[in-house]
Amino acid sequence: MVGIDIGSKSVKIVELEKSAQGFSLLASGIVGYSGAPVDKLIDEKEIAGASEIIRKLHKEAGVSSKDVNISIPESQVFTRTIKFPLLTDAEIASAIKWESEQYIPIPINEAIIQHTVLERNETSTPPDVLVLLVAAPRVMVEKYTKVVVAAGLNPIAVETELIAMSRSLAPLGKTVLLLDFGANSTDIAIAKNTLLSFSRSIPIAGEAFTRAVAQTLGVNQVQAEEYKKTYGLSGSQLEGKVKMALEPILRLAVDEIKKAIHYYQTEEKGEAPSAIFISGGSSGMPDIITMLTTLLGIEVLVANPFQKVGTDPETAKKLSPYAPLYSVAVGLAMRED
Repeated sequence: MVGIDIGSKSVKIVELEKSAQGFSLLASGIVGYSGAPVDKLIDEKEIAGASEIIRKLHKEAGVSSKDVNISIPESQVFTRTIKFPLLTDAEIASAIKWESEQYIPIPINEAIIQHTVLERNETSTPPDVLVLLVAAPRVMVEKYTKVVVAAGLNPIAVETELIAMSRSLAPLGKTVLLLDFGANSTDIAIAKNTLLSFSRSIPIAGEAFTRAVAQTLGVNQVQAEEYKKTYGLSGSQLEGKVKMALEPILRLAVDEIKKAIHYYQTEEKGEAPSAIFISGGSSGMPDIITMLTTLLGIEVLVANPFQKVGTDPETAKKLSPYAPLYSVAVGLAMRED
């Protein structure tokens, strides 16, 4: 299957093959994207421009299948976990229709709603079932599918970025936190046993880091981006000036991560995450792992979605520096239903 992650700054594509031994990588590719985010595209010319980028990437990456799974941005999606009495699957599907209205801040007829049963607690008092409710504006989903169809591809499924990431990154039998540093937002997820249990999107991300460096050092955006990638949070580089610019922004993100963990533990009665996996463009900043580990007191690891995928050694070596950028695309390609 093929997964396409259309981000606000790049497009990633991955094709996987499933066998009895698991998944193996057939093709992958990434390309920079400078247009408006797909959900902000206005006219046919802009849509044609975005679809041409996807069409070229599909061809140049050597992807064979035209059937694709695509993601929509987390910041545009409404996600909630709901507890029901111990109902059957059919009863849950019926109950979701009636319950959705109170949880979704847009009219039901303007939303596409999906749900996943996370766990059945038959031994709790009273017994209950935990369900993940996901709703997205219909107009946005239609815009993403339109761009992909215009690229000559056949969208099979649409899901949120964090549901895909939970599939590619979260280990079986554990509760972990996933952090995806995008250009415009940072997505926070808590995944239990590879399933998304909690999500939140915050507007503190790659561009905020770059702006902070530009303002503090008095350089333009292009130079600031280079400084961010090269020196990051290292105190020994450039007299620690880049670190001084970045650290306050990172601390704001850390405060939101702590709030998310606290809410999950107190309101949703979930267990504390045992590790944090970070992905996205800013995950490659020097010393970000060390600083996040210190500030959060939890083991922090750079995401590698290809750990769950069979890849020949040479390809794995080439992909290694870019692996965290593929977390969503790999998860989309791993989708089996």
